[in-house]
Amino acid sequence: MKSLFVGNLSFDATQDELRILFEEFGEVTRVHIPASAEHPGQGRGFAFVEMPNDEAAAAATQALDESEFMGRNLRINEAKPREERGGRGAPRGGRGRGGRGRGGR
Repeated sequence: MKSLFVGNLSFDATQDELRILFEEFGEVTRVHIPASAEHPGQGRGFAFVEMPNDEAAAAATQALDESEFMGRNLRINEAKPREERGGRGAPRGGRGRGGRGRGGR
């Protein structure tokens, strides 16, 4: 099972449109477009597409990365699990919100 990250996605793209696009390359088990908190009913410009066949996912990535879809050039790569992404904020229990900050003594 491969989960693909689809970036630079049109805010108007739907799950059905993405499913149709990726099904050209094989079975799609799930399409998830996170909703925007500021604009209900609109996406956030990215999505996750799950495909059970690794070869089909690789073919979709190769064919669709940098391709034009709904007026935008898609960016497609293998999605990374949350713990591998890093970057955003401090780890839980560390110096994030509500933590003690620098030393706290």
